[in-house]
Amino acid sequence: MRVFLGSDHAGYELKQHLIEWLAANGHEPVDCGPADYDAADDYPPYVLRAAERTAGETGSLGVVVGGSGNGEAIAANKVKGVRAALAWSEETAVLGRQHNDANVISIGGRMHDLDTATRFVELFLATPYSGEDRHTRRIEMLGHFEETGELPPLPQRTSGPAGG
Repeated sequence: MRVFLGSDHAGYELKQHLIEWLAANGHEPVDCGPADYDAADDYPPYVLRAAERTAGETGSLGVVVGGSGNGEAIAANKVKGVRAALAWSEETAVLGRQHNDANVISIGGRMHDLDTATRFVELFLATPYSGEDRHTRRIEMLGHFEETGELPPLPQRTSGPAGG
C-alpha cells in the first residue's frame, strides 16, 4: 500500500522511523517532507501535501505527525476528500478506519514512544472500513456538506429536546 507521510520538526523523528518501518513491512512510503530536521519549520506545507496526495490516490492512506497531532489533523481535514483521525490509543486508531473510513491518521510524536505510535499505524493500515449502513450514512452526510456547504437536516423527533 502506498502511504503518504508529512510532519513538522516535532514529528520528524517519528516520521523517519515510520518510513523505514513501512518499507520493511511491504508498504510504499512516500515522504512529503520535511526532508531535514528544522526546529523552526511549520507543518502545513508538508501535511497538506501528504493529505492532498492521499485524497488524490484511491487505495492509499496517509500519516501525519506533529507534537500533539492536533494541528496536523486539523490541517489534513481541510483537504477535500480527507478524513483524518487523531489516534491516541490503539482503539482510536482502529475506530478511525472501522467507523469513519479515515484515510489519514494523525499522531502526536511527543505523546507516544516509537513502538506505541508504530502500533497505531500498523492497526490503522490493517483495519478495513466496516461498511455498516449507519457509518456510511454519516460519511455521506459529511461528504455532501463538503461538496455543497448544506447542513444535513435535523432528525424529526417525537419527544425530547429539539435542536442540538
